[in-house]
Amino acid sequence: MAQINPSILSADFARLAEEAKAVEGADWLHVDVMDNHFVPNLTLGVPIVEAIGKATDIPLDCHLMIEDPDRWAPQYVEAGAGSVTFHAEAAAAPVRLAREIRAKGARASMALKPATPIEPYEDLLPELDMLLIMTVEPGFGGQAFLDIMLPKIRRTRELIGKHGLELWLQVDGGVSATTIERCAEAGADVFVAGSAVYGAQDPAAAVRELRAQADAVTAAAPWACGH
Repeated sequence: MAQINPSILSADFARLAEEAKAVEGADWLHVDVMDNHFVPNLTLGVPIVEAIGKATDIPLDCHLMIEDPDRWAPQYVEAGAGSVTFHAEAAAAPVRLAREIRAKGARASMALKPATPIEPYEDLLPELDMLLIMTVEPGFGGQAFLDIMLPKIRRTRELIGKHGLELWLQVDGGVSATTIERCAEAGADVFVAGSAVYGAQDPAAAVRELRAQADAVTAAAPWACGH
């Protein structure tokens, strides 16, 4: 079953507690942490993540678009994140970091920017609970979906199947009612949606509709047989 993770990057930052409640029924709440170094934007950090966690029962999926995640990622687990994603391009010791995140009780996830291939990281996949393929350049919400990422999603799904892994495959960037079906067909099963959810009149209904779209495609997708 597809999972929908609304991104609070597209929410009203002055009303984060209310915005979290507006997407009840979502699988995870996606929290984008940016440091203005790894990406050209600055968002929020550990204290805000801790505050959001206290304001919602939806588990937090923290995506760290920051330098030196080896140092900072464990703090996000301690702040209450149920899943922590670090970038392959920023981590000095990704296996050690993934193991530390898991040891602290969270799901460990690794993200790849659009230009970063999956193949060099094939041997790392068993160390992860989720792999995130960025379908836009990280840094800002509201960008157009990059269709050229679909083959990479397919190749990643093939590697997951090749190794028999229970690894979630997340996509983030430009995911909407017009793009989610292509992502699901290619092999994604976790979808980050920002403006497609928070720009809707009824965000909770938008979550349900996106999940239904993805599930309908997944049910017929060759990769999902026995998934």
